Amino acid sequence: MTDKTKTGTLLNAYCDSMGGQLSDIVSVLKRKEMEGAFESFYILPSVFNCDLDRGFSLIDYELNESLAAREDIEDLKNMNIRLMMDFVLNHISVLSPQFQDILKKGDESKYRDFFIDWNRFWEGCGEMTEAGYIQPDEKYIKDMFFRKAGLPILMVRFPDGREVPYWNTFYQEVNYPDLNAYELVRDLGMQYCVAEEIAKIFNASEKDPAKLDLGRWNKYKDAVVDYIQSRRTYLGQMDLNIKSDLVWDYYRETLAKLASYGTSIVRLDAFAYAPKEPGEKNFLNDPGTWDLLEKVAAIARENGLTVLPEIHASYEEKIYETLAEKGYMVYDFFLPGLIIDAFERKNGTYLKKWIDEIVEKKIRTVNMLGCHDGIPLLDLKGLLPEESIQNVIDATVKRGGYVKDLHGAKNVYYQVNATYYSALGESDQRMLMARALQLFMPGKPQIWYLDLFAGKNDYEAMRRAGAGGHKEINRTNLTMEQIEEGLTKDVVLKQLAMLKMRNTCPVFSEDAEISCDLNGSEMSIVWKNEAGRAELKLDFEKETSEILIDKN
Repeated sequence: MTDKTKTGTLLNAYCDSMGGQLSDIVSVLKRKEMEGAFESFYILPSVFNCDLDRGFSLIDYELNESLAAREDIEDLKNMNIRLMMDFVLNHISVLSPQFQDILKKGDESKYRDFFIDWNRFWEGCGEMTEAGYIQPDEKYIKDMFFRKAGLPILMVRFPDGREVPYWNTFYQEVNYPDLNAYELVRDLGMQYCVAEEIAKIFNASEKDPAKLDLGRWNKYKDAVVDYIQSRRTYLGQMDLNIKSDLVWDYYRETLAKLASYGTSIVRLDAFAYAPKEPGEKNFLNDPGTWDLLEKVAAIARENGLTVLPEIHASYEEKIYETLAEKGYMVYDFFLPGLIIDAFERKNGTYLKKWIDEIVEKKIRTVNMLGCHDGIPLLDLKGLLPEESIQNVIDATVKRGGYVKDLHGAKNVYYQVNATYYSALGESDQRMLMARALQLFMPGKPQIWYLDLFAGKNDYEAMRRAGAGGHKEINRTNLTMEQIEEGLTKDVVLKQLAMLKMRNTCPVFSEDAEISCDLNGSEMSIVWKNEAGRAELKLDFEKETSEILIDKN
């Protein structure tokens, strides 16, 4: 039997995306309509013990008991469905045992340097500020890429009251719990009535100790502020110090844990942020990034795992090519935008250019249409003309999508958040053509569950999520009733039929010869090997498509 590991179809979902539990997804995959449609399943990291960012803020890699159980994993194994799971290399949650140990023990913690002490990192490279952190000299940070305004620091209070800055690339939040008069009496020895008034003042304020005004009770301010600071709590993701031996022990333990679940492919999330050196880029520095990747890949191989580095970079930077040359699988973040561009221009010129390059350079890809993040735009720079990228943006936004910018700069495009079905104008025919194109692309097709069910932009989910909740537009959790209804729809059943064809037909294998021809608005993609021949014929102007299979 042909090994489909590198070409078989890959379902992509959160463990609560279909029905609410991983066990519900297992039951859906057992249905006759789904039988044979998927070779593997990429379960997003909310399957693990996590707190924020829909799973990408990991506390540890134990299964999330509220959503998944070992029995679900075993069921998937018994169905011969391989797993792909995430390993977040750059950071872990402040709720992790390692960070909590620092909060309790400070300098005495064995994990003191498990995370990056900002001041130790930048020692000798800048000036100490009154706030207690080093401001690096401009020459050291001019090439650095910060994902938020200001320096990527979280000030962490040690048990002795010192404030220690730690590197924090991604999310952070500091909270101060309400004051309780009884606790103030117990811990600060105040009179009860005074404690009650102070608690009322603070609890009704902005909860910012620096701005606290206690009025007639300001003589207690220093003691109260110190007490408030000692009780503060954190949310966020703290960057790991890859120079620490304990971090490498953690990497080894995590990869072994993922292998124990039956994982075949490990998606390396945010790995390019992990290597850091003063004066070097903090994203994709060279050679640090590649040294880290090789070391992690070697540990993965010891555990029977294949790594898939996840990295967004513009086409013109050729990072995808560097990864491929080093022998890694590459995420094809170009395909979603190229397909929309082909529909808009009614011509597949740039899509063919990319197909030809993959074939010629023998690049092993995992491709997609929609995903949990959005439709990539940054990646297209250098592959599509600027005006064509803007046309893709305009078309998707006109159909209800939301543009994600970096640092709020409108001239720096990053991604559009929309379901792929809505991005295509909610046209069943376009959705089926896009799926056929994906399945005839070289590589391993990753299928976002909501695309399969022709999901539309979920504006209500965005509203519920509040500020920064734009990604929820494409993360609708389907109920079992919605899935039942979906499995009666022509657009869903026809996609499933194509997925089964792609997943089971022996023509779609690594040894196949792939070619693409273009004649005006008409495109043809052909796979052929000893098992036979498969051809996709489509017309972007007439919006028609046909699949022809000839088995030997």
